[in-house]
Amino acid sequence: MNVTTTAHFTQRQLYLVLSPRSLPYALSAITDLFRNCVDPVNLHLITDTESDRQLLTKVICNISPESRHAWSVTTANDLADMESSQFAGLPYLRKFRHGHPCWRKITDPLLLAHAGQEIILLDPDVYFPNRFRFEQTPPSGLRLMWQRPTCLFPPQVVRRAMAHGIRLAHHVDIGVAHWRGGSDLEWINWLIARLGGDRLPALMHVEAIVWAAIAMREGGSYLDPNLWVCWHRTQTKRLRRVLGATGAQILAKEAWPTMKCFHGGGEAKWLLPDLIAKQQAKGSKEITAPGRALPFVELTRTRYEVEQKAKYLLRGTGYYRVFGAKHA
Repeated sequence: MNVTTTAHFTQRQLYLVLSPRSLPYALSAITDLFRNCVDPVNLHLITDTESDRQLLTKVICNISPESRHAWSVTTANDLADMESSQFAGLPYLRKFRHGHPCWRKITDPLLLAHAGQEIILLDPDVYFPNRFRFEQTPPSGLRLMWQRPTCLFPPQVVRRAMAHGIRLAHHVDIGVAHWRGGSDLEWINWLIARLGGDRLPALMHVEAIVWAAIAMREGGSYLDPNLWVCWHRTQTKRLRRVLGATGAQILAKEAWPTMKCFHGGGEAKWLLPDLIAKQQAKGSKEITAPGRALPFVELTRTRYEVEQKAKYLLRGTGYYRVFGAKHA
């Protein structure tokens, strides 16, 4: 049974798969989401166990969101009957739901949302430094964040998709994703079967491959990368680390006053809470105007193999040993 507050407004429908283990960085994200979102939201938290629900309920009550917002906490078991009925006859989709926890970002909101209902998916490491408004969710198709490097991994699954003629979007980042309920579940089941079915490696990155395939099939666009920013360890940032700059010093230089959202993947999510506490990752603007909608770019087989070869050559030169990420 869900624990839900009540509110009397038209709310944006947000979904966040969250383990209490992520609270060291997710707490700041959730707090500032409630504080800074101009529109009222209904935050659907999805977790694992009943004890997780009790802990997350206590956490949200301590945040004490304004009454215009609503929230609920649902456990995996709460959705068991929905899975049995809505995913009946879809064995690969059901198996996928019980794979890596990140994969439930795809399956579980589809169980909770009605056909055509808005789904705005959030990662637990997204942060909202300014007063902001989410972009409109399109009537069909996806809206995904953009990032320069590819996060489609592992290579054997990417190549399997391409061998089956499955088109993949390039530059996808799934810190924030707009979708709608009622998607073609039979096609998603077919997709998962072609990607490997019950032999898919239980890696979080597989989620991005599935999103990339759905994006190219259903269409849509990237969110404006100047407003919806994904953390990227550029060559300049890597060099600064080698020269002695801390991760926190580099992160503090992000364009906080001009962004709606920051996806702090990798090391950034562990550094953000301290920066937020020190007021070093904060804006003071209200950014409600919609950003540019950029069309999805397909990742071709040729482009993918060129990028993979470049990574292989860099690895052979010791580049990643010298310029790899540190955590201080």
